[in-house]
Amino acid sequence: MQLVAVDIGGTHARFALAEVEQGRVVSLGEAVTLKTAEHGSFQLAWEEFGRTLGTPLPKAAAIAVAGPVGGEIIRFTNNPWIIRPALIPEKLGADDYVVVNDFAAVAHAVAQAAPEHFVHLTGPDTPLPEEGVISVVGPGTGLGVAQLWRYGGTYRVQPTEGGHIDFAPLDGIEDAIFARLRKRHRRVSAERVVAGPGIVDIYETLAAIEGKPFTPRTDKELWTLGMAGEDSLAAAAVDRFCLSLGSVAGDLALAHGSAALVMAGGLGLRIKDVLLTSGFAERFRAKGRFEGIMAAMPVRLITHPQPGLFGAAAAFAQAHTR
Repeated sequence: MQLVAVDIGGTHARFALAEVEQGRVVSLGEAVTLKTAEHGSFQLAWEEFGRTLGTPLPKAAAIAVAGPVGGEIIRFTNNPWIIRPALIPEKLGADDYVVVNDFAAVAHAVAQAAPEHFVHLTGPDTPLPEEGVISVVGPGTGLGVAQLWRYGGTYRVQPTEGGHIDFAPLDGIEDAIFARLRKRHRRVSAERVVAGPGIVDIYETLAAIEGKPFTPRTDKELWTLGMAGEDSLAAAAVDRFCLSLGSVAGDLALAHGSAALVMAGGLGLRIKDVLLTSGFAERFRAKGRFEGIMAAMPVRLITHPQPGLFGAAAAFAQAHTR
């Protein structure tokens, strides 16, 4: 069965044709990326994708959206589009459809992606288990967290708000980061530290510890400087981010009773090499009496080029084989 897979964020909407059979994604076509600001509605962007292909679109849709998917109207935080799921057949001509949260789509991608789309980060270098819980964690604009439960040759995905658990400092530097954030937030969640924007507070805390003046910079600027090694303070902030991410990822895996953990997201891919050489692995394992259990847990990074699109198609395939 052919369908249109869509992955909608605040700035871009990605479209591709996909083929699904017997609950699995068989193929995913080349992605077409449109800027949300250049289209007045989702329907207009959908029609533009159809014009780009030059052929009638399939009457099935798999849509991943950045935000909650419940209710009669889906609204976006960073773009003015809305989606009324009940009107999808009328507006898009899609008789069969599924709408999922974008990080739930990533978890579906983890469930169905081929082994070559994963790289080893820490723990045993083994394939992901076919039975049990797999935690899926993705630092980006926020901190996405989902549970993937595999059993009896099938699986289920549970989206969560795990990124909003309390942040637990593990050393004096993290105490200082926490104290800085605590001045602005009554409660400091993990997402305040180990999502992309958290690099700013990490950087400015390190500058204060060093007694160095600093020029206020955006998170994008700091990630660029830190990853390029052009600014030693920004590079130290990236390293510290990876340490803290290891601690949070380990906490989530422990809380989920996981058999494995998968890192996901564009930022996860960007910092892959730093994760491998930083203290991420040590922090992931550092769970006291449970260190042995954590050390035996495989941790991998999904490298699929379009996990949102692939995962949306996988969610459709699963939903329409029940």
